[in-house]
Amino acid sequence: MLGAITGDIIGSVHEFCKTKRKEFSLFTPLSTFTDDTVLTVAIADALLNRRDYVDVFHEYYRRYPRVSYGRHYRSWAQNGNREPYGSYGNGSAMRVSPVAYAFDNLDEVLTEAKRSAAVTHNHPEGIKGAQATAAAIFLARTGHTKAQIQSYVAKTFTYDLDRDIDAMRETYSFDETCQGTVPEAIISFLASTDFEDAIRNAISLGGDADTLACITGAIAEPFYGGVPRDISRPALRCLDERLRNVIRKFQRSAKR
Repeated sequence: MLGAITGDIIGSVHEFCKTKRKEFSLFTPLSTFTDDTVLTVAIADALLNRRDYVDVFHEYYRRYPRVSYGRHYRSWAQNGNREPYGSYGNGSAMRVSPVAYAFDNLDEVLTEAKRSAAVTHNHPEGIKGAQATAAAIFLARTGHTKAQIQSYVAKTFTYDLDRDIDAMRETYSFDETCQGTVPEAIISFLASTDFEDAIRNAISLGGDADTLACITGAIAEPFYGGVPRDISRPALRCLDERLRNVIRKFQRSAKR
């Protein structure tokens, strides 16, 4: 899940900026983690400790109330609600990456991705976005080629992944839905040459930059053999020790 967190942090300064170029500094003094990171770590915590997703999401909201949660999620968490609110926002996809490492077969990954999404994002598109993202990550970490990943996701989830990223960059705009984020993030990965290039592709679309880069980074990490240390180190320095501890524990667990 380090790829997701790194993408979130790098993308944080580009959200709402409509960045349409690939040339930019990866880290700035303003780079920070957002709700994408907090909720990704929350899912890792829930999986590690076999805890209820709703309980963990509420707990992490109380610990990190000032990161940029979506309006509906913030209301849900503030009020201590336990029922989902029918969202098809990209929040279900941005946080799902730990699920792809916690299980050893694709069916289990898809089942758990649905569970992790449905506690808030129980709209079919919200569940679909989480499952498509988790599937792409799982296939990447189990040695599948880009062509195989593209074929499976396109056929299973009916996403149009056969688009040119340079053409997309000309017309794409800010979109917080799963259906308007997940395919574009996957295409950013498919069009990349390495982990850094994947992140730059995602941000250069000029959309919901932190979430696009979060999802793209989550897929690129296993495919390219990890996050380069010169990128992961400054990203980890942006986190507090509590978040880093959960990440370390989850990484050790995933390697067993």
